[in-house]
Amino acid sequence: MQAKSVLATMTGRDRPGVTAALLAALAAHDVDVRDIEQVVVRDRLILAVLVDIHGDPAALRSSVAQAAAALGMDCDVSVVDTDDPDGFPRRPGGTGGRSHVIVIGRPLRAGALGHLTQRLADIGANVESIAQLSTRPVSSVEMIVRSPDPALMRTVLVECAEESGVDVAVEPAGLRRRAKRLVVLDVDSTLIQDEAIDLLAARAGVSEQVVAITERAMGGDMEFADSLRERVALLAGLPACEVEAVRDALRLTPGARTFVRTLLRLGFHVGIVSGGFTVLTDRFVSELGLEFSAANELEIVDGQVTGRVLGPIIDRAGKAEALRRFAAVYDVPLSQTVAVGDGANDIDMLEAAGLGIAFNAKAALRAAADASLNFPYLDSVLFILGIPREEIEAADLE
Repeated sequence: MQAKSVLATMTGRDRPGVTAALLAALAAHDVDVRDIEQVVVRDRLILAVLVDIHGDPAALRSSVAQAAAALGMDCDVSVVDTDDPDGFPRRPGGTGGRSHVIVIGRPLRAGALGHLTQRLADIGANVESIAQLSTRPVSSVEMIVRSPDPALMRTVLVECAEESGVDVAVEPAGLRRRAKRLVVLDVDSTLIQDEAIDLLAARAGVSEQVVAITERAMGGDMEFADSLRERVALLAGLPACEVEAVRDALRLTPGARTFVRTLLRLGFHVGIVSGGFTVLTDRFVSELGLEFSAANELEIVDGQVTGRVLGPIIDRAGKAEALRRFAAVYDVPLSQTVAVGDGANDIDMLEAAGLGIAFNAKAALRAAADASLNFPYLDSVLFILGIPREEIEAADLE
């Protein structure tokens, strides 16, 4: 007898033994399991098993109904059509690629999710599963989406993010997504809340001039190396004690400690690449236990800033080169690296990384990034990597 594909589902209050009961009912018949999926939302369970049966579907239906009744649950058993030569029903969305789509909001409203999923449906993309990643400090969900045109889907989702006020990240599904091993962070306005050179300028009484140059550089209107030299020249004569006071006053971005601590526990290599100064960034290397760092050397002679930078400047190209160098040191392919930044001088670094994330970034960087976050919590980046809040908290308890 030719096998028929049958989908058996059971729904109701979750409790131990439901999965075992349904599988025991199926095991009483001549079936091969083709697919199985279980989802629990609060205490409500949905369990579905797709099987090929070589006997009578009616008898199988009776067995499943008895098992469900004994548990006080609802069930459904139906024969499903298939046009796949291997016996698998074709999923909606055709033969296109599968992607992880992470949606982040504060709050995450039903209207925004509804708009996004409708746009996916309009282009023939199918949502295969949805799971919650976090409820704080932001709400986030992860969807597995199959799309006949992943490039079009990415474009549509970027538009949805702008229209709905949510953040959306897209990554191709597969082993590579789980293989990320090295994370590089920008420092100013990424790892920390401040632009350190602006604080130095305030101490030197040249804030307006330096801020104007910084804005031009971060917006991509001026070469970073040129802007850094101009700004540092304005700091000439600043006492070293003032530099130390700025260093001690720098504020980590909310979630930064959790972000770094979690990644280190998971075995990631984590470090910083900064267009700032080692005299400031070395504090965070020590404080957070970072494994590597690259930054510029601010010259200080006889207790005063000279207005010069020593050695090659870590500019836009230098940041990308530092990423490549650290990846080589730890023997990590670039495809398994992650870069996070906020300014135009981070563009090359994000493009070189396997996953580039723009964090509260300028428009020039958002356009070049694989994902963009616009909430001020650095640990939200963990959700883009597929790490749920409950696992972060469980690791902290341990």
